[in-house]
Amino acid sequence: MRQIRAAVLEQRENQPPYAEHQPLALRTLQLEEPGAGEVLVRITAAGLCHSDLSVIDGNRPRPVPMVLGHESAGIIEQVGVGVELSVGQQVISVFLPRCEQCGACATGGKLPCTAGTKSNTAGTLLTGARRLVMDGQPVHHHLGVSAFADYAVMDARSLVPVGQDVPPEVAAVLGCAVLTGGGALRNAAKATGAEDVAIVGLGGVGMAALLVAVGQRTTGKILAIDANPEKLDTALELGVDQVATPDDVDGVEVQIVIEAAGHPRAFETALKVTGVGGTLVTVGLPAPGAMSSIEPLALTAGARTIIGSYMGSALPATDIPYYEELWRAGKLPVEKLVRTRKLEEINQALDELAQGRSVRQVLLP
Repeated sequence: MRQIRAAVLEQRENQPPYAEHQPLALRTLQLEEPGAGEVLVRITAAGLCHSDLSVIDGNRPRPVPMVLGHESAGIIEQVGVGVELSVGQQVISVFLPRCEQCGACATGGKLPCTAGTKSNTAGTLLTGARRLVMDGQPVHHHLGVSAFADYAVMDARSLVPVGQDVPPEVAAVLGCAVLTGGGALRNAAKATGAEDVAIVGLGGVGMAALLVAVGQRTTGKILAIDANPEKLDTALELGVDQVATPDDVDGVEVQIVIEAAGHPRAFETALKVTGVGGTLVTVGLPAPGAMSSIEPLALTAGARTIIGSYMGSALPATDIPYYEELWRAGKLPVEKLVRTRKLEEINQALDELAQGRSVRQVLLP
């Protein structure tokens, strides 16, 4: 076994995960050797995402203790039997692995893999294995990744290789924020760059969708909507044509709308700005039981379409290389969204994330 340092959620919180609660504890754990089809990864960067917060505050129930973190980049140090990846390769983790054998995998990204969903909920790798141990007891994996650590064992199907020229903090963000936000635009909405687009909610996923929209724009206009004036200023710096708060969108109508806030009021705002014949893609994850009010007549009479998109309806093995090339071409400057931090600052970083004071924080273990 290898001794590692990791941020462990030992019990779920019943309150927002602000730093004074110290929801995650840095612990010394044992990491078992990778089994068949598995890979040992030295984590070089790990992004903080609202999906981590949703486990901490109980909105997404998961077994504990658990090592959180699912948006990461790293270097392969060891491979198990049957793995085609190579030692020394830089890889990006994918938080929903694909077995490529179930009916959901046959939908081309529309539905999340059945086996991957089951293992994620159970806190295991895709095969059902656990490789983390603390005080002689097994520790659960978060979304098959558990990246808030200096090392992790992952199923090879949770990894996509990326070029060594991509900085770790950029590579990490490609695997969740960009895959989800950009995928909602490209895969679910089928945007071509000619349509007018609105992005509602400028967190990590929304900003990633915004960057992809700007990067592939031809003749379309881009509108960014958020209640935070600082984020609206950032959106203008990143190349959008117009910004607005949710209270200032009367009369606005666009062809494609991406709702990335994960809040019922944001969904209502997104539907409000979806024009006749337009498409609304909702990719945010609100709390279970959260409800929105809509007018069904507006859907019928306006021939509007609403699409739910999980993980950007992505096929990571083909989508990530697209974003990698977009970054190389200078059309996806995700580094402008990133603030790097030490692993020891994780609770303070969660505080900022919960309060909406940051876009994308990336830990450098």
